[in-house]
Amino acid sequence: MRIALIGCGRIGRVHAESIALHPKAELVRVCDPMETAAREVAERFGGVPGSDVDAVLADPDIDAVVIASPTPTHVGLLTRAVAAGKGVMCEKPIDLDLAQVDECRARIGDGASRVMVGFNRRFDPSFRAVRERVAAGEIGRLEQLVIISRDPAPSPAEYLATSGGLFRDMTIHDFDMARFFLGEVVEVSAMGSNLVADFIAELGDIDGAVVTLRGADGALCHITNSRRCTYGYDQRLEAFGSLGMLSVDNLRPDGIRSYGAHGTEAASPYLDFFLDRYTPAYRAELDHFIEAVGKGTAPRPGFDDGRAALVLADAAEQSLRTGRVVTVGGTR
Repeated sequence: MRIALIGCGRIGRVHAESIALHPKAELVRVCDPMETAAREVAERFGGVPGSDVDAVLADPDIDAVVIASPTPTHVGLLTRAVAAGKGVMCEKPIDLDLAQVDECRARIGDGASRVMVGFNRRFDPSFRAVRERVAAGEIGRLEQLVIISRDPAPSPAEYLATSGGLFRDMTIHDFDMARFFLGEVVEVSAMGSNLVADFIAELGDIDGAVVTLRGADGALCHITNSRRCTYGYDQRLEAFGSLGMLSVDNLRPDGIRSYGAHGTEAASPYLDFFLDRYTPAYRAELDHFIEAVGKGTAPRPGFDDGRAALVLADAAEQSLRTGRVVTVGGTR
């Protein structure tokens, strides 16, 4: 499959590497307004560098486009790529404004079935295995889901200033994971704190949150977020049901334990960077996208999943402001 990449920043380079390593993909064009960045990516991973999006979308030999550019550009690029007949994988979020997302959905119509949104954590091998085992009935009826997601350190102020806030930037991954397990979500309750960095409060954002969701069938989900975690990238999940529980612990670079007079069960630190933790998920995400585009089937998570996660982020923001539980009209 011949793929073009739009956006050559950090996440764009992650996708470029995944494409370059995939046996059924070829990175043929690399596009970024900063041509130096495009050339760097092309030299490392292949493809013809440039800054002309029109040329990319007009190329009949390109089957699909990966959009990894800044969030404000997503709607315009996604709309144009769908109109050009391309398969589209777009990084999250589709947009920070739900109205813009809905206008985009109306414009692309049935073309939404060719759009995948980059919630890569659905493809993490451990998370996905737990979800499949829950769906198979191993723990009976799912009653409670716990998601813990804490970053090692805050992102730079320049990034956070335009990120849309913790719920739309960080928790949105967890909202999608909650829907992956619970399906439709009908209630949202959120609390936030400013205990990590003064500059985050000065931006009008929070740096920690606890969110509770209620699924349509009554199952509950508890999400814990923090912009700082001194012991590494804290990524855990627990699914509790009527017959038992399944859990995913943090990952380490090795499984070695040390025992001695100084202590027992000493282990290596947790993985400290999202790329270390989720590289397999990014690779599996691309594989699913390529398979779906090749077969002409709708990839998941799709456009409507991206919208649903943003609905929950907006509801969490409203709950934080009002101190009330927010009812949402279903997220499917």
